[in-house]
Amino acid sequence: MAKTIIDAHNVSKTFNPKTIPVHAVQNVHVHIEEGEFVALVGPSGSGKSTLLNMMGGLDEPTAGSVIIDGVEITELPENKLIDFRLHNIGFVFQSFNLIPVLTAKENVGFVLQLQKMPKKEREERVLTLLKEVGLEDKINSKPGQLSGGQQQRVAVARALASKPKIVLADEPTANLDSKSAENLLNIMAKLNKEEKITFLFSTHDQRVIRKARRVITLVDGKIASDVEQTPS
Repeated sequence: MAKTIIDAHNVSKTFNPKTIPVHAVQNVHVHIEEGEFVALVGPSGSGKSTLLNMMGGLDEPTAGSVIIDGVEITELPENKLIDFRLHNIGFVFQSFNLIPVLTAKENVGFVLQLQKMPKKEREERVLTLLKEVGLEDKINSKPGQLSGGQQQRVAVARALASKPKIVLADEPTANLDSKSAENLLNIMAKLNKEEKITFLFSTHDQRVIRKARRVITLVDGKIASDVEQTPS
């Protein structure tokens, strides 16, 4: 029986509750099983990024709870939540969020430094990851010397550095051309299949949606549909 890795239980998020309330997410209940490859889709303002951020502990629900691998992260104090994210969740953002003064190797290794991984082990892990994403020849390049697709592949390698159970990706292909997006998605699909990492995307990109094995559609902060499909 598949194990539930994410359980968002009746979560809601209201912005500006004391002035003009905006109900971004309304009473959403969703389970994600270990090893799934899921796309959260919907029009702008549907609540998909807000839901993704709550599942990753980057945003706190107004109501409801989020349980990750048996841990109720909505109950954790800030310092324990930061530590939990560091060891269990990888993030990939639309804007890459790389540190401009660091090389590809240093950007990927940054999380492992925070985890106090020994230098030799850290360097081996970083080189393995950059090879997996096809950037072994760019290890000493800084973000400004890389294309958008290459920067996003560094971001994926960084997200995977700590061997997380889950990777949350918010519009990861939005700034990429078709070829770069396809390469990136193939890398993530391969890692999902081979390493059983759970991937959850917030996206409106049809290229991502076609690769997903499950598509959850949000409309006005509520789940409108939740369907499994054969990826193409």
